[in-house]
Amino acid sequence: MNNSTLNFISLESSTNSTTDSIGLKSLDICLYSINMLFGLPAHFYIIWLIFTGTKNGVASEFFILNMSVCELGCSLNSLFCILIIFIQFSHLTTLTNFLRGLVITGSPLFHCLICVERYLAVVHPVTFLKFKPLRYRVICCTVAWIITLGSCLCCIFTVDHRYIYVWFFSLQYLLFFFIQLFCLVAVLRALKQSGPGERGREKEVENHMKKRAFRIILITIVTMVVIYVPFTIVGFSVIVTQHNIMALFYFALACNMLGCFVQPVHYLNHAGKCWFIS
Repeated sequence: MNNSTLNFISLESSTNSTTDSIGLKSLDICLYSINMLFGLPAHFYIIWLIFTGTKNGVASEFFILNMSVCELGCSLNSLFCILIIFIQFSHLTTLTNFLRGLVITGSPLFHCLICVERYLAVVHPVTFLKFKPLRYRVICCTVAWIITLGSCLCCIFTVDHRYIYVWFFSLQYLLFFFIQLFCLVAVLRALKQSGPGERGREKEVENHMKKRAFRIILITIVTMVVIYVPFTIVGFSVIVTQHNIMALFYFALACNMLGCFVQPVHYLNHAGKCWFIS
């Protein structure tokens, strides 16, 4: 649940009227409350399912496990942002700035690891089997958490420097978007090709599996566009126009939050635990 305030609100609200400020705070509370109330239980449930072995165990779901832990931090950040709005507790501001690193770098990075894993499994299956053991996933996630920690520290020191901060998250979103897009397009191209010796019943089963894979990957691509493109547009519009467009920011924030609900809902549905879909 990528819920970074990105410091846009504080930059603009100081020049707004009292009525506008109250309206912005109400909208903030609404968005953060939705993210917290749905994000926290969803990701706690996913972590519980993985550890209790409802699906395929910790090893095969290790990237999703780490991503859910990261998203829990993002959801907790929503709670802290609500507390800041109500009680003006300055010490929490540093904590929320730190947790923005999970939003800007952590969650997209674990999405990238999942996409690279899918890419290797379909396009380079021999390499995928070689690096399938849990120890390689642990190494990848350790490196990802180190990078995320560095991003969290950078957010603390750059959040007050408007354009450095905007470049910081915009370029990262753009990089993560193109990495995932490359992996998913490569997977789609590979799935279009017929395997050797496919005939009759085997071909029908294979086509069914390919169609299902197509649907999943296309959903992922659409989700990526919804999550990354609006905020990237917001970031570069701030750089070009040198002022914030609040309507565009809140649209991007809403898209970002809604897009990040897709992964947990898809996981729970695949595990047969999403009662409101079934």
